Amino acid sequence: MNRKRFLTSASAMTVASFAASSFLSSTQKYGVKSLPIIDTHQHLCDFERFKVGWCTPPLSYNFNMDAYLEAVNGLNIKKSIYVEVGVDPHNRHTEALYAIELCKDKSNPMVGAVIAADIRSADFEKYISEFKNSPYIKGVRSGFRSSSEILNQQVVKNMGILGSMNLSFEFSLSPQWLPQMAELISLCPNTLFIVEHCGRGDPQAFYKPWEKFLSNAELDRQIWLTGMEAISSKKNTACKISNVVTQVLAKDKDLSAKNLAPIINKCFDFFGPDRVMFAGDWPWVLKKVGLATWVNILKEVVIKRSDDDQKKLFY
Repeated sequence: MNRKRFLTSASAMTVASFAASSFLSSTQKYGVKSLPIIDTHQHLCDFERFKVGWCTPPLSYNFNMDAYLEAVNGLNIKKSIYVEVGVDPHNRHTEALYAIELCKDKSNPMVGAVIAADIRSADFEKYISEFKNSPYIKGVRSGFRSSSEILNQQVVKNMGILGSMNLSFEFSLSPQWLPQMAELISLCPNTLFIVEHCGRGDPQAFYKPWEKFLSNAELDRQIWLTGMEAISSKKNTACKISNVVTQVLAKDKDLSAKNLAPIINKCFDFFGPDRVMFAGDWPWVLKKVGLATWVNILKEVVIKRSDDDQKKLFY
């Protein structure tokens, strides 16, 4: 299902739900279990509330909490964690308060949030200290403009501050930069680092002839393998299993458990069952499939793993 069809649909959510229900019926024959789920990576883009300086989701739709509740209907999602959505810097504080407000509302499953902050800033400690004692703020996500910036002295200092406040740091960056991130992680042993989206590896590199990807370092299998091995060797790390259905080269016809299993299993091999976690990445997952489709693809991938390992992944 292509993006144009989504954008011209009267209801993108209806289309995604239909795709999900079709996949669900096809996976039921495999005995996929109805496990309780914690969605560790949930976005919201409420344009009715935030008119200016908000993010741009993959579809033309208002992705508020009501839409999320519709998307997760029947999936047995017990809890969710909000992840920042790249608002303009002047809106970061407002976004954090918005997330806290939703966490306090017991009518939805949101129990925590990973907020935006500039990890390179000298004012980082002052900003993040406001949330030090909040039971809802779990961590920070921030980007880097270059690989050299990862080991900046201010960055190292601020990462240590996060650890002292029992807050984690989440990152999504080019596989080329994973070795530098591994160095940073070594310098901050008291901070938990969470690599998002399976380290942005491309699943096609593991089930198709991958030599064609060598001209693009973003998709080079060996660069990804080396970087993820370096990250996972640090005990203060974990990995979110997500985004494999939305990688730029993945085609709709390739979105099967058989094809996506190799890269997912590599993440399991690197981090082990105690350091991997399910992440929905809604609504960005809608670039390719409905959230329910992604959940059931992953359930099919891990169906032969022990009950304990499946529960650790999803809950």
